[in-house]
Amino acid sequence: MIKVGIVGGTGYTGSELLRLLALHPQVELQAITSRGEVGQAVADMFPALRGRVNIAFSEPSFESLKDCDVVFFATPHGVAMAQSAELVNAGIRVVDLGADFRLKNTVEFEKWYGMPHSEPALLDQACYGLVEAARNELKNAKLVGLAGCYPTAVQLALKPLLTQGMPLIDESSIVADCKSGVSGAGRKAAVSSLFSEASENFKAYGVSGHRHLPEIEQGLQMMSGRKTSITFTPHLVPMVRGILATVYVQLNEAGQKLDIQDLYEKHYADEYFVDVMPKGSMPETKHVRGSNFARIALHRPQGRNTMVILAVIDNLVKGAAGQAVQAMNVMFDLPEHMGLEQLPLAP
Repeated sequence: MIKVGIVGGTGYTGSELLRLLALHPQVELQAITSRGEVGQAVADMFPALRGRVNIAFSEPSFESLKDCDVVFFATPHGVAMAQSAELVNAGIRVVDLGADFRLKNTVEFEKWYGMPHSEPALLDQACYGLVEAARNELKNAKLVGLAGCYPTAVQLALKPLLTQGMPLIDESSIVADCKSGVSGAGRKAAVSSLFSEASENFKAYGVSGHRHLPEIEQGLQMMSGRKTSITFTPHLVPMVRGILATVYVQLNEAGQKLDIQDLYEKHYADEYFVDVMPKGSMPETKHVRGSNFARIALHRPQGRNTMVILAVIDNLVKGAAGQAVQAMNVMFDLPEHMGLEQLPLAP
């Protein structure tokens, strides 16, 4: 059994991790930490876990986590980098669901997150955790900076086009128009997340620059080996969970000659969690809600050179906790889908 610890078990991604790991056949929940809820039974805070999680919240200290095989950080930015070194040095593997170990450039990290990176040496050995692109690295990784929710959707949408050894699109003019549910902002008190503010409303944010932009461009460059430029605009929609990424690319001469539907189907043929839908499909967030699946559909309006790629994921599962469990399965040589076979909720 894998002994698991979770730092920050009271937020949306932390509680989603608990939901998934509570039924994982190879996991023993060893410690769930929360600075403000020490001693409270986890199931008292989350009654949905009654009879499945029978431990209490503990202090977020090394002493609480020292017997774990892997520790997940579902915490605000800055927490994981402050606590990971001691865990890694003790042979405990770490998966950070936050942003502390995503960006390889510390200058970029400071620019977008407003704090210096305290562990640049640790950052150098961190594996960027988009599972479908980093499977071989994950097998031996001691530290994982899990891909963000928007970056997961956008990168999966583009991966087949960027890994063919030659450009198939204009890689300087990609547009990603993305929509997310309110849970993407986390479980905190914020005016923009209040029901009366978010309900019956639809808005863009971060138009002049969003912290997921450098992560997306870094990930795409890691795939292609070439500098890639993208215009990324996120939007908030009045629903709890889900992301729809509408990605626009311009096919070049080489791309126009290919059957792009066939390219995607072959590229993802062996990926359990990525479903390339039939030509002309319209994936919806409800098609993945509560599951670790990503669903992708391709369109070429009027037969022109603009390709429209639609990708949907559940931001709390494939965009966070589910992908974290998927990464853990790879790291511990378990079947990748173990504990993640839940079908989407409908309606």
